Amino acid sequence: MSVQTHHVPIVAAAMLAASGGSGSGQTLSPGGTPPQPPQSAAVMRIQPRYLRLYTDPGVELAEENYRHATLDWKMPLREAALISIDVWNYHYSRDTLERIEEITREKIAPFLAACRAHGLQVIHTPAGPVAQKHPNFIRMRPEEARPQVPWPDSPRWPPADFAWKSGAYAQYARPHEPWDEARVKHRTTQRDFHELARPVGNEPVILDGEDLHRYCAERGILHLFFIGFNTNACIIGRDYGVRAMGGRGYHIILVRDATTGMETAETVKDLTCTKGTIATFEQFTGYTVTTAELIQALRDSARP
Repeated sequence: MSVQTHHVPIVAAAMLAASGGSGSGQTLSPGGTPPQPPQSAAVMRIQPRYLRLYTDPGVELAEENYRHATLDWKMPLREAALISIDVWNYHYSRDTLERIEEITREKIAPFLAACRAHGLQVIHTPAGPVAQKHPNFIRMRPEEARPQVPWPDSPRWPPADFAWKSGAYAQYARPHEPWDEARVKHRTTQRDFHELARPVGNEPVILDGEDLHRYCAERGILHLFFIGFNTNACIIGRDYGVRAMGGRGYHIILVRDATTGMETAETVKDLTCTKGTIATFEQFTGYTVTTAELIQALRDSARP
């Protein structure tokens, strides 16, 4: 079904996940600079998909009748950017890594090439310490700057020990796993960009949502396309992920064949976690497209 009328997405509340770490990256202007979009007049046309929780007149409002719909958008290429989240060279889970490798080689690599060839800004948002170690790492605000409390008189509750599951509340913490130390060691010493998804040229590497927001604001970027891993973890949960950036008012478009989630013994056969996360996103947060659709749209944007 194709819907040509204006559609206002339902923006889910942001799930803010701490990125952590500090770095010595270049600090850019902390604010007040007028938007400086790239000098490109190209226009990209896409048909983003969402899940319509409504029906046409005469059709019962029932879940069995809620289906995908598409819109028809034209957006200046200078107002869009690709956000690449955690496209790593490693994953601790064998089958997850196999899917990541396949997706990165067959979908993400050609898509990145098309973005670079046709002028779609690529922004890399890996977690620390990978971000801080890269020469393209930038900060958009002074390192010593700290977020302000929106409600200064808001109760400081729950207690810190409860939040961290320590002290008297340690019984509520998840048990220690034998693999924990090995994962932490790999994350801090060996984890890196996938060889096919490394920053090229001066593509920025950004650590957190506030810096991503300031970077986009300075350049007049409004539409954010997301790729990377994992769908049901960092893609939705990071403070630079789809929910948080949607909560800031950006148009959020997930490239649904350029991501995969973390599955379980009950879900891995059908990739239920991945499919369910994408469906929930299409219902309440934003829109999806495929790499093939975007590659074609980028090619068409270059035509007179």
